[in-house]
Amino acid sequence: MKMLINVPETVVADALRGMAAAHPELTVDVERRIVVRRDAPVADKVGLVSGGGSGHEPLHGGFVGPGMLDAACPGEIFTSPVPDQMARAAAAVDSGRGVLFVVKNYTGDVLNFDMAAELAEDEGVQVARVLVDDDVAVTDSTHTAGRRGTGATLFVEKLAGAAAAEGAPLERVAAVARQVNESSRSFGVALSACSTPATGGPTFDLPPGELELGVGIHGEPGRERRGMMTSGEIADFAVDAVLTDLRPGGPVLALVNGMGGTPLVELYGFAAEVHRVLAERGVAVARTLVGNYVTSLDMAGCSVTLCQADEDLLRLWDAPVRTPALRWGM
Repeated sequence: MKMLINVPETVVADALRGMAAAHPELTVDVERRIVVRRDAPVADKVGLVSGGGSGHEPLHGGFVGPGMLDAACPGEIFTSPVPDQMARAAAAVDSGRGVLFVVKNYTGDVLNFDMAAELAEDEGVQVARVLVDDDVAVTDSTHTAGRRGTGATLFVEKLAGAAAAEGAPLERVAAVARQVNESSRSFGVALSACSTPATGGPTFDLPPGELELGVGIHGEPGRERRGMMTSGEIADFAVDAVLTDLRPGGPVLALVNGMGGTPLVELYGFAAEVHRVLAERGVAVARTLVGNYVTSLDMAGCSVTLCQADEDLLRLWDAPVRTPALRWGM
């Protein structure tokens, strides 16, 4: 596979150097692998820290900035960051009101964030943790005990970030994050495998003319493999899987997310089909976001995330945000 890289060993460091050059509003520590908003710590504000393996960009570094995360810790490709990274990030953003860790439910992430919380608390930083486990495709997977954390991570980081920006205390910010996770479900579909820099080729076998229903963001297998389907057929399957589990009783936020290798013209067409299915099921859509936000390197495919949103969550969604990958209202 052709890749726009120097050598596999420096892919993450090279990307961080480029992020630093492109976004002077961020402080990027390439050696220690920490991305922090330049004005951190923000006085009288709860800090938000997240992170995970690289390869899912713009998650998480692209969501650092006012109205969202205060810091992000990128690991190696598809590999959890280490506890020292997260503890340093917590110290960098703590203003004395505590720090919330947003953790996707993958075994390495959970263990390392737990250790980081202990390290931070030993240094006097109050830490709360919220686990994101929104994927309805499978109960347990290659890298998890329980459901995987996927697209709802964006909703958690945006809505909890807005609550923190308003000056809410740590308990309230964590409660918003938990409410969002509990109100969100996701389902992903792969049209092709992704290729990592280390392997230089596909991470799993997906023959031409077939797709994987319920794939994870690392290429983990899903519910089943089928012959290629139309956009409308995929939307019927994915949205039904989400609604069967979520059963929303009100309007929803909808994220139509690309896996990294799907162009926007296809994603917008798929978004139209998602809206069609939701209308047929009597589900109102309050807001829609379309684009590549929680990716899997160059994988072709998409995911659907729905979050049942009350008036307070809609207000927090509409609140100003200014990050490299998400911005409005500022």
